[in-house]
Amino acid sequence: MNGPQAPKVADEQIEYVTVNVHGQTLGLSIDRVHDVFVVSEMTTVPLASPEIVGLLNLRGRVVTAVSLRRRLGLPDLVEEGRRMAIGLEHRGESYGLLVDGVGEVLKLHAADLQPNPVHLNAGWASLSRGVHQLQDRLLIILDVDAVLAFETQKQAA
Repeated sequence: MNGPQAPKVADEQIEYVTVNVHGQTLGLSIDRVHDVFVVSEMTTVPLASPEIVGLLNLRGRVVTAVSLRRRLGLPDLVEEGRRMAIGLEHRGESYGLLVDGVGEVLKLHAADLQPNPVHLNAGWASLSRGVHQLQDRLLIILDVDAVLAFETQKQAA
């Protein structure tokens, strides 16, 4: 009789928090997400990168608000209303990633992650780890480190 087999890597499941931006569903690995919150007051930062839309106070912490729309090369949302953000940490700093809306948490098989489609916009592809084909839509998995690396890219230029 054989001993218990080690679980297959293909059976590993990863949980993603889904967000919506410009009608597209995007996924963020849940292990990178610290908070989901409604943005209230924001203080602008003079001379900051265009992606940085301001600073927030989140339970006594200063959080840099980053527009995911701007990171993806999209125009700002014109509609006023409740703005949602995903709280993330990157290199010891706190960020609030502004999104159009927050969806659900999905548990997907790691082996089902596919490479970016060849027709995916190059700017979007540079911020993506790959895609999952869902029944009714494509879920683009964001690379949080790449999304928040805009300052490094600017310094390199």
